[in-house]
Amino acid sequence: MQDLIARNRLHARLQRAVSARHTPLPTPAMVVDLDAFDANAADLARRAGSTPLRVASKSLRVPALIERALAHPGFAGVLTYSLREALWLHRERGLTDLVMGYPTVDRAALADLVSSPSAAAAITLMIDSVDHLDFVDSVRSSKAVPVRIALDVDAGLHLRGQHVGPKRSPLLDAAAVIDLARAVVARSGFTLVGVMTYEGQVAGVPDDVPGQRAKSLVVRKLKSASIEQLRARRREISVALAQFVELEFWNAGGSGSVESSSADPVVTEVAAGSGLLVPGLFDHYQSFTPLPAAFYGIPVLRRPGPEMVTVAGGGFIASGAPGKDRLPQPWLPPGLSPTGLEGVGEVQTPLTGSPASILQIGDLVWFRHAKSGELFEHTNVVHLLSGDAFGDEVPSYRGCGQAF
Repeated sequence: MQDLIARNRLHARLQRAVSARHTPLPTPAMVVDLDAFDANAADLARRAGSTPLRVASKSLRVPALIERALAHPGFAGVLTYSLREALWLHRERGLTDLVMGYPTVDRAALADLVSSPSAAAAITLMIDSVDHLDFVDSVRSSKAVPVRIALDVDAGLHLRGQHVGPKRSPLLDAAAVIDLARAVVARSGFTLVGVMTYEGQVAGVPDDVPGQRAKSLVVRKLKSASIEQLRARRREISVALAQFVELEFWNAGGSGSVESSSADPVVTEVAAGSGLLVPGLFDHYQSFTPLPAAFYGIPVLRRPGPEMVTVAGGGFIASGAPGKDRLPQPWLPPGLSPTGLEGVGEVQTPLTGSPASILQIGDLVWFRHAKSGELFEHTNVVHLLSGDAFGDEVPSYRGCGQAF
């Protein structure tokens, strides 16, 4: 009931904000509720305690929102997903603490990095293989500009010969990590400064899903086992690395694992991004209840039946394994759902439910995307809602002419 009340209040706010505009709101209208965004940022910082939070840019993709998050107490630095993105954020937005979340083999971007002492000092590359170092060396004739390096270490749960978690790094045990670390330290032109252990099986999996009590219990047990195992592995690797290198940071976790990641004494920072906007996939976590902050509004085009409306497209499907959890959710007004036959379409979406009986042609229906950040690849402009009014209209990466 409380959720329904909050959704209706949000719907009323959006209606007042749309009505108060001097010009019509272009659709699809991509909106971020700054009241919810700021509340989520404060809650993430509370959950992290004294451990700094690094903003995961992939989950935002709007420069103004990245900078807004960084302005909150407890946030420092950005975890980027593309080297060209990191270079652009440094050059155009002046950011100076940028860690790549993934390795890169983009030779053109690497050439830009090694030719700029300023960029090389601001950006840390992520690697899990000596091959990644070879790519850097292949684009430079001089090693006068040192390149900052972090190691992406597997953080999955190793259980009875099975691997549970994201299939990312081949650095599965301490010996492999130490071998690569020694190779970096011994190689001219590189400086080993950090480690990342991303436990996606803890940070990115809902564990309190309605109607899935047994599955949620299994997920929580796997998370608990993963946290315990990973703490021991991190400690073992950290002790071994300390024998020959002094690290600047140890990055871990995500919005869904802030408490457990920050509680590990080895971890010096936790990544967070989805917990700021809260897409559909971040509902139903036992450890926290954030506020949805990102929405898109699309207009009613026609009324095929007494409890059915058709809206203008909105089929922004999330990446990942196909399933219902990747579909956008009709959110406001509450009580609408797509039809089983058509689903959420590219150019039209039929919706059924009792609220359809009071919707008029031109009214907006508001959806939530399943994954954070991906929504803003579909727009140039994001409208910022504060209180009952729209304030700034800010560009997405796409609106800045960037496609990373």
